[in-house]
Amino acid sequence: METRIEYDSMGPVEVDARRIYGPQTQRSFNNFKIGDHRIPIEQIKALALVKKACALTNAKCGAVTEEKAKLIAQVVDEIVDGKWDDEFPLTVFQTGSGTQTNMNVNEVIAHRAKQLDESNPLHPNDDVNRGQSTNDTFPTAMHICAYFEITKRVIPALDGLIQSFEKLQEKGKGLQKVGRTHLQDATFIMVDQEISAFVDGLKTAKAMLVQNADYLLDVALGGTAVGTGVNTPKGYLDVMETVLPEVTGAPFRVKNNKFQGLSLKDAFMMAHGALNTLATTLFKIANDVRFLGSGPRCGYGEWHLPENEPGSSIMPGKVNPTQCEALAMVCAQVFGHNTTMTLCAGSGAFQLNVYMPIMIYDFVESCHLLSDAMNSFTTHCIDGVEFVPEKLNFFVEQSLMIATSLTPYIGYDKSAKVVKEAYKRGCSIKEIILEEKLMTEDEFAEAVRMK
Repeated sequence: METRIEYDSMGPVEVDARRIYGPQTQRSFNNFKIGDHRIPIEQIKALALVKKACALTNAKCGAVTEEKAKLIAQVVDEIVDGKWDDEFPLTVFQTGSGTQTNMNVNEVIAHRAKQLDESNPLHPNDDVNRGQSTNDTFPTAMHICAYFEITKRVIPALDGLIQSFEKLQEKGKGLQKVGRTHLQDATFIMVDQEISAFVDGLKTAKAMLVQNADYLLDVALGGTAVGTGVNTPKGYLDVMETVLPEVTGAPFRVKNNKFQGLSLKDAFMMAHGALNTLATTLFKIANDVRFLGSGPRCGYGEWHLPENEPGSSIMPGKVNPTQCEALAMVCAQVFGHNTTMTLCAGSGAFQLNVYMPIMIYDFVESCHLLSDAMNSFTTHCIDGVEFVPEKLNFFVEQSLMIATSLTPYIGYDKSAKVVKEAYKRGCSIKEIILEEKLMTEDEFAEAVRMK
């Protein structure tokens, strides 16, 4: 591999000649060969947007020249467009503040700017990182990244699933079925009523996502090293208040408590908590759907799920509820991420949290997995569900819990006695009622009719 020699505060470093990053990136790449987990490119692009906002703010405050700010902004636009994705190779398991990734972005911007204009060189620290610290830029980027992952990735996928269930709910109108509590037969319910729980549960999860994403709009930018704003130019936050929303296209807020923003990760945890809640709802739905589709002959079999692929290497004709299983596994992974992030968020010390790279990695993965799984579940499962009326009717006719509707007419004790007798003889409730002349046929029909 051909290399070039670059220098930082610790001395010379051999850098891969093909790359446009610099010595601090190379040192991190050499020193942290731990796993294949890379800082998400979404976090890199969010951090680049922070650099652009800072450059434009510094220029307005007189801390850097207009020419340097424009160069930084030009390179950031290239990064956001994906032109330099290969220049950000660093692992998640580095310094817990993300310093090496912050410098990775600073170095790429500085080196690329030199390619664009050799007459106006940028220094990674003095120019690109002017008025900043990793301690405020990295968590700010985390909030930007997380906000966009929720609003631009997760919520659209969730909307698609809600719409699919709403169509299925409409299809289920007029179909009666046996309800189930404690995995035992319960009183009757309509199919559309059962599905309404899924629809409203998902809508509630969406509302929680929207509400909790708002906390992400408060960012730590301007706090620099420990929250005091050391080395920021005069008027920095006043200018940034306008610039950051313009650069990001979202209403991020910078006038807040920087000590909280650097040391605590409560807003970030609230946002992932909403993702975790969505995962619990999806987990429940996935399990219900696969039970409702179980069979086809020896299970519940009330729903016919799309048959997407063979289900067994040994049992011919077997088809499994694979989309439900995939969604359930994704939910399990998100639960694990939430546990990891809970530990990380509570483990900050004094003025800084030093678990940020793994937190943003897990957050982005949760968003990717949930959105992909919901899209797949919608397209390959719920969109193709068909109800099985004959199975629904069979269970209704066989149910012993129809006796619940009889208690206002014949009382609890007589109803319980009828249930036991019907179960013992393997016949229907109706047969016992008419045989013992407890009700007329018309009275029975009126009692069990869904109100």
